[in-house]
Amino acid sequence: MTHQIDDLDFETRQLSLSSSGRGAGTDGAPERRTSTVAWVLGLCIPLGAGLALVAMYYSGAFAGLISSPGAVVSNGLPLVTALFDGSATVTIGLLAISALALPGQRKDPRQASFSQWYASQWAIVAAVVWLVSAIATLMFTAANTLSVPFTSPLFRSQFLFVTFQLEIGQTWLVTIGCILVTLVILLATKNVSWLATAAVFSILALLPLSLSGHSAGTLEHVNAVNSLAMHLVGVTLWMGGLIAVILLRKKAGKNLATVVGRYSTIALWSFAFVAFSGVINASLRLTGPLDLFRTTYGQLILAKSVILIGLGIAGAYQRRRIIPALVREPTRTRSFVRLAVSEVVFMSIAMGLSVALSKSPPPVPQTTSTNQQSALLGFPYPKPVTLERFLTAVHPDWFFIAVAVIMAALYLAGVRKLRARGDSWPLGRTIPWLVGCFGVLYATSGGPSVYGAVNFSTHMIQHMVLMMYVPPLLVLGAPILLALRTLPKRRDNSRGAREWIMIITHSRYASVITNPVVAAVIFAGSLVAFYYTGWFEASLQTHPGHFIMEVHFLLAGYVFFFVVIGVDPGPKRPPYPLRIILLLATLAFHAFFGLALMSGTDILAADWWHALGKTNYQELLQDQHTGGAIAWGAGEFPTVLVALMVVRQWVRSDERIAKRYDRRADVDGDAELTAYNERLARMAGRPSNVEAVSAQEQADTSTPTPRGPED
Repeated sequence: MTHQIDDLDFETRQLSLSSSGRGAGTDGAPERRTSTVAWVLGLCIPLGAGLALVAMYYSGAFAGLISSPGAVVSNGLPLVTALFDGSATVTIGLLAISALALPGQRKDPRQASFSQWYASQWAIVAAVVWLVSAIATLMFTAANTLSVPFTSPLFRSQFLFVTFQLEIGQTWLVTIGCILVTLVILLATKNVSWLATAAVFSILALLPLSLSGHSAGTLEHVNAVNSLAMHLVGVTLWMGGLIAVILLRKKAGKNLATVVGRYSTIALWSFAFVAFSGVINASLRLTGPLDLFRTTYGQLILAKSVILIGLGIAGAYQRRRIIPALVREPTRTRSFVRLAVSEVVFMSIAMGLSVALSKSPPPVPQTTSTNQQSALLGFPYPKPVTLERFLTAVHPDWFFIAVAVIMAALYLAGVRKLRARGDSWPLGRTIPWLVGCFGVLYATSGGPSVYGAVNFSTHMIQHMVLMMYVPPLLVLGAPILLALRTLPKRRDNSRGAREWIMIITHSRYASVITNPVVAAVIFAGSLVAFYYTGWFEASLQTHPGHFIMEVHFLLAGYVFFFVVIGVDPGPKRPPYPLRIILLLATLAFHAFFGLALMSGTDILAADWWHALGKTNYQELLQDQHTGGAIAWGAGEFPTVLVALMVVRQWVRSDERIAKRYDRRADVDGDAELTAYNERLARMAGRPSNVEAVSAQEQADTSTPTPRGPED
């Protein structure tokens, strides 16, 4: 018995699995072929690890060590890192394919289908290996940081210090924590939404790793960290998704072509992210194109780039030839398996080169600037702020540039798709969305970003743009409504982008955070939580703190204005009078917050300003008072505009209700108004209109008609 149909209920498929034995595959190939594929995939990890070690010796990664931690640590670190990368890739790929590509269950779509459950079992095994390798990598990293072998007394006495006190150890603790959460979720449930949550935590486990290597302690560390994070996520989704499809090809059965097509979309986006982030990373570590040929570091990048281009060509061939062939003959998987396994082998080689690059010295020295101010900012310290400089200054944050461009491009593609099929989309939604995308770009790469960490007042401008000006524009664009009207609906109970949008917007979590009180507390309370705790100073001193600040301000503002003026589908919104009250309360809180800053005498984040060389107390206090005035004044303008929008929506809502009432009255003869008047008449003790008319008719029929003389 073969597993060709994946939409049966979970229990039935378990029985099918137990009775199927180990026969031939879905394409009639002997089991020996499956063993060959498993062996090749299994050898990819040692292949990548060995190549990483060879490449590190070639690039001179060990030559610059002042003191060696010993052969075990030096050679073992790239090996356990490769094992970590491989198991992470498999775990993330399995969970991503399960959440986005595999068919769902027919009887209860909330629970995993057989193929999704099977993927989760593979993911459990991979996650256990991932967790063990993460702990091992932490130990090797600590020994390498201390430059001592494991047997040294210094390692035993300082391991906990490195783990809990140094940033590199704290980074690995966060990663290990995310892996542990992922594993617990996989062991505890087979609910599809929770499997997707596990996928999110598994991706989050990668992000702290971008703080290691050539990133956090350098000029342009913002772009270095962000690009490395994009690179890690792109590579793991790309390679892990392909491994998952190979492992699950028999469980997908006749749906394999559909699953491969969905993975192909994920791979295309991953390829774009890997290529984009790779170019950014190379530009930060090479002095020019000639370094690709005259330095060992550049040669490794060149080899990796050639592999990347080849994989892109293979992906295009798969979309053009392999997937159509699978659609015609779902059981003939030989060509797909050969191409997919070959791609995984070359991806393993590229991953080994990546490990070597992360441990090797690049041509551009990855050290901080001798100028302390520039070293703290991560880019050349700007000239004193003026209006012209503030409006024209640029320091690109390539991550948010990519986000803004993708948001605008996808939106315009959706509008074009609607118009192509004859539907309309208001220009009054498109323009606010595009302006909001530009606002994201300007706030993160323009003057507010350049001067945001230089002066408190300019930081407050960035805050107001991200929280008060950009979110209402994005909300007015109605992106959820546009997505639901343009994204295709799936028919196999799987969950694509449209299905996940519907689930998230109508989930209990969404209903909680869009509760008027909760949304207002998050929106207004963030001001106090951010500025009067250590978060503000952390956002100035560390990249994670700064990144979380930017994302939080955007999301907090979006959720609040989604509740107040949103037109997208979602949880039930409050009545219009309550929305006006929310706005007035928010305006009052902003005024109170601004006044608190204007009247305060304590310098917020004083250590940061002093590190920048700003030690004049009166100047710092005056700048902080200016920031308070900006918080007060800049918050009023968008609040008033939003209040006018609420009033306009209120009026239009009443007009729509009146029109519906008039149409219904034309159909039923205004029965509702008649019934209402009758009820009032009965309450007043008077006969209703119907009763009066009936009494008059009876009187007319009972009164004799007068007769003339001729009668």
